[in-house]
Amino acid sequence: MNTQENPFLPASPGATGSRHPPRGDFLAGGRRVPASHGPQWLLRGWTMFRMAPGTWMTIAAAFMALTLVVSASRLLNIGVNLLIPVLIGGVCIGCRAIEDGQGIHFTHLLAGFTRKPRGLLLVGLLYMLAVMLLAVTIGVVVALSRSGNSLLPLLTAVLLFVPLAMAFWLAPPLVVFHDFSALEALRTSFVVAWRNFPPFLFYGALVLCAAVIASLPLLLGWLVLLPVLYASQYAFYCDVFFEQ
Repeated sequence: MNTQENPFLPASPGATGSRHPPRGDFLAGGRRVPASHGPQWLLRGWTMFRMAPGTWMTIAAAFMALTLVVSASRLLNIGVNLLIPVLIGGVCIGCRAIEDGQGIHFTHLLAGFTRKPRGLLLVGLLYMLAVMLLAVTIGVVVALSRSGNSLLPLLTAVLLFVPLAMAFWLAPPLVVFHDFSALEALRTSFVVAWRNFPPFLFYGALVLCAAVIASLPLLLGWLVLLPVLYASQYAFYCDVFFEQ
């Protein structure tokens, strides 16, 4: 079994992580795509989900259970933000396996722990610190705002969280497949997402609507939405970082 067939073996330096890159050559600086591509990322995520729905839902259930168990403890709550990029990195490896014709397996969820775990954990650490800073900032705004400015904390949260999401969203696959450092991956993710802000905004609005719907039947819809969401994250990465 070679490196590309085994998700638990590290990629060779400088490799893209696949014998058959999803779309042409890798573009380290990314590229700009039309706003209409936003929905296409979700559709691609849905297509990947339909290839192995049972496996995907098992991964989603384990993902949700693990994060809920860890977050239930105040002492371990900090671990949620550290773990999520590692788990997403593993899911990205599973998505690459689908494109290579190998299919996704439950073990892909844990593949990030043996492939670039240090970089993924550092992404999680930086994300955690940013979330803490965001929370403190919102707290200060809430304390200073008047009753007539009740929307100010919400507006502040949106203005701060959107750039954070842009920096985080594309970072895991850049670390896993391209040897980017955590800081380089976060910076590149933000720059490329900003360059593609119209499709990113369109995509985010659709995700928000889907999240509301998925939460209605006792959160059971997340067993489908979570796999589609993370597969669409991989589709987003492929679309903006590879030539057509």
